[in-house]
Amino acid sequence: MFKIFKMHFPKPFLILVLIEAAILVCSLYIGEATSWVGFEFTWEHIQEGLPSALGYAAIFLIIMFSLGIYNEIVATAFYHVVLRLGVSFVLGFVVVSAIFYMFPSLLIWRAVLAGALISAFLGILTAHYVFLHAIDLTPLKRRVAVLGAGHQAARIDLMERQDRALGFVCMGFFEMAGENTQVPPARITSSEISLKDFVKARNVNEIVIAVDERRQNLPMEELTECAFQGIDIIDYLAFWEREASRIDIDALPQNWLQFVISYPGGRLHEFVKRLFDVTVSLAALILLLPLMACTALAIKLDSPGPIFYRQSRVGLRGENFELLKFRSMGTDAEKDGVPRWAAGQDDRVTAVGGLIRKVRIDEIPQVINVLKGEMSFVGPRPERSFFVEQLAQEIPFYAERFRVKPGITGWAQLNYPYGASTADARHKLEYDLYYIRHYGLILDTIIVLQTVRVVLWPPKQE
Repeated sequence: MFKIFKMHFPKPFLILVLIEAAILVCSLYIGEATSWVGFEFTWEHIQEGLPSALGYAAIFLIIMFSLGIYNEIVATAFYHVVLRLGVSFVLGFVVVSAIFYMFPSLLIWRAVLAGALISAFLGILTAHYVFLHAIDLTPLKRRVAVLGAGHQAARIDLMERQDRALGFVCMGFFEMAGENTQVPPARITSSEISLKDFVKARNVNEIVIAVDERRQNLPMEELTECAFQGIDIIDYLAFWEREASRIDIDALPQNWLQFVISYPGGRLHEFVKRLFDVTVSLAALILLLPLMACTALAIKLDSPGPIFYRQSRVGLRGENFELLKFRSMGTDAEKDGVPRWAAGQDDRVTAVGGLIRKVRIDEIPQVINVLKGEMSFVGPRPERSFFVEQLAQEIPFYAERFRVKPGITGWAQLNYPYGASTADARHKLEYDLYYIRHYGLILDTIIVLQTVRVVLWPPKQE
């Protein structure tokens, strides 16, 4: 993987992005060459148009990223790529047209834009298919040897076999003495070959230490020799976090917070984070005001009761605050006084409520909580104190999610559907802990952009 601003990105996808950026830039010149405007094939003319071409390419790449075209699972299903690419180009045309309206000096002729969009769409579609389905990406992946064959090693094996390992390929698993073997026998390396010989013979780039028992006697001499040969040695927990973009709670040591990559702290960090929250929330509130007005009217006409729903939630450092949402359930949703999980398919939801929950419109009033400083735009979802007390007793490290402000959208919301059980809460906590470990404006920006994808295509249960 490439590491950019402390975030890991699979090498194949970064290469694909660069290829498609080049296609977008070239498409603008192709559009000009095939239009009545005319095209001068001179270096001076190419240089003159390059800033506009780069801006045009950046707009479309950002929109494509926001709609999840470069999401590993989506990218391997070509029909998803076709659908999302089509939506991306429609949105891109709207955005580019709006920019031309506001800045006439940047105008690109319609005949040029039409040719550019057609050639870019066909070019990117072809590049995506060829890159992910017609060529072998193995040379671009890290070649990994796994030390261990128990539960942790089996999780790595399963990830690879589910076609979610676009950044690595396992060359073999080394069974340790006294281990409860869970990896398929065919994948276990013969005990007759040493680790260092295997690494050399298979051109391994990285060794993952994935033994379930931490006190297990490791082949330290061979590991040291491999390290001095330039082979990366990585712990299972760090490997899983990097590849799965979540934390394995079962493998976490009690002092895990000591190894936080970029833990929040410092006045400058908090100032920038707060400025980001206020700016994004104000922009969202202004842009979505007409939608909020229509939603309020629809709720009022659909069922009796208030437009807004207020509920006590647990926030930063375990302090309670009053969360504001559009009401999506009937006023007697909890008439028995017993709190219940809110599920994706909930019989307490009204007709309008089902629609606004599906596209997350019910969350919009929470920008007021953000402006008040009770929430952040990005962060773990705030939960009710009744469930917090229950989950904190059943799920280890659950209280760690209160070290940062809760948010309207978050890493867990991007990667996991509505939670309606303790098991779901556990899975979402794995993503929340990943967010805490990588807490920063880069990850926040990624989450804000990809929230568009979640609204249009909500994540499904694994």
